Amino acid sequence: MEEDPLPEDLLRELAPQVLGAVVRRYGHFDTAEDAVQEALFAATRQWPASGVPANPRGWLITVAARRLTDLLRADEARRRREWALLPSDSPAADADDSLVLLFLCCHPALSVPAQLSLTLKAVGGLSTAEVARALLVPEATMTRRITRAKQAIRDSGAPFRLPSRADWDDRLAVVLRVLYLIFNEGYAGTAGPALQRVALAAEAIRLARLAHRLLPADSEVTGLLALMLLTHARHPARTGPDGAIVPMDAQDRTRWDTAAIAEGVALITAALPSGPVGAYQLQAAIAAVHDEAPTAAETDWPQIEALYGLLLRIDASPVVRLNHAVAVAMARGPAAGLALLDGVPPASHRWWAARAHLLERSGDLRAAREAYREAAGRTASLPEQRYLRERAERLTDE
Repeated sequence: MEEDPLPEDLLRELAPQVLGAVVRRYGHFDTAEDAVQEALFAATRQWPASGVPANPRGWLITVAARRLTDLLRADEARRRREWALLPSDSPAADADDSLVLLFLCCHPALSVPAQLSLTLKAVGGLSTAEVARALLVPEATMTRRITRAKQAIRDSGAPFRLPSRADWDDRLAVVLRVLYLIFNEGYAGTAGPALQRVALAAEAIRLARLAHRLLPADSEVTGLLALMLLTHARHPARTGPDGAIVPMDAQDRTRWDTAAIAEGVALITAALPSGPVGAYQLQAAIAAVHDEAPTAAETDWPQIEALYGLLLRIDASPVVRLNHAVAVAMARGPAAGLALLDGVPPASHRWWAARAHLLERSGDLRAAREAYREAAGRTASLPEQRYLRERAERLTDE
C-alpha cells in the first residue's frame, strides 16, 4: 500500500488519466465521465479504511469500467449507440490519453467558451464551480454550458484520437489557453484553504511537456512550457510553514527550484528568436527576469516594463494592463503606476490589491488600508483574505 501522495491530490492527478483511458476503450464521453466520478467517489469512501491500492490508476479504471457497463445497460437508447474501437495503428495508440482528451474537448464542433469549459473540467479536474470562477461566469450558466458541450461531443461521433496535423492549428490556441488556465488555478487557487494546488500545476506542466514534444518547433508552445516552469519554480517559497502567503520580495530565493529555472530560461532563450513572438513567450521572458534576479532589489524593472509594453500590443486585457501598471510603478514610482491603474476596470480583487500596494508605497496609508480591505472582501481564497487583512491591520497600527 502507498500513503503518499495524499488521496485527494492523487485522485485529482489520476482523474483525467482514468477518464482518458475509459473513453479510449469504450467511448461514450459523457457517460464515461459519470462513471469515473462514481469511481472517484468510491475511492474516497474505501481508501481511507483499506489504504491506497498498489495500482490506484488500474483500480479506478476497473471500477469506472464496471460502472460504465452498468450505466450503458440501464440506458437502452445509449446501448444502441455503438462506438468503434480504435485500430491498433491509430495515432492515439502512441499518445498520452490526457493529451488526446485535451484535443477532443477542443473539438471545432464546440464554441471556444464551451471548449475551455469542458477541458478545464474533464482534463484539469476542476469542479464546475471552479471552472465558473476561472472563466468569470455564474455557476448555473457553466453547468448548462458543460452539459451542452458533452452532448455536442457525443453527437459529433468524434473518435478518440489526436486530430490530423492539418487540424491542429485550429485547436492549438484553445489547448494552450486551457493549459494556462489549469496551471493558474494550481499556482494560485481562486478559492479554498490553500494558496497553491501543486499537483494541479504539475499536471498542467506535464501536459505542456507533451504538447511541446509533439510540436517542438512551435515557439508559443515552448513559451508556455517555459512560463510554467519559471513560475512554478518559486512555489516552495511562496508560503510559510503555516500556509501564509510570502510576497515575492520577501521570499527566500535559495528555495526556488534552480533546475526548473535553468530549463525555463533555456527554453525561452531558444524560442524568442525562432519565430513570431507571442504572449506566452513574453510572459516567460518576464518570469525569467524575475527568477534571474539574485535579490528583489536587483530586479530589472525597466526591462520588465518594456516587456509588458510589448505584451500590451498583443494582449491589452485588464490583467496585462494591471501588471503593466505595477511594473511602471516599480520602475518609475508609484504615482506613474497609479495613473495607469486608474484606467483599468476594477474587475477583481487583484486590482484592489495592486492599488493598495501602490498607495502604501506612495505614503497614503489610509487609502491603502481601505483598498486592502476591499481586496480581501473580493477574493474567495482564504490565504489571500488573511494576507490582505493582515496588511490592512498592519497599516492601522502604524
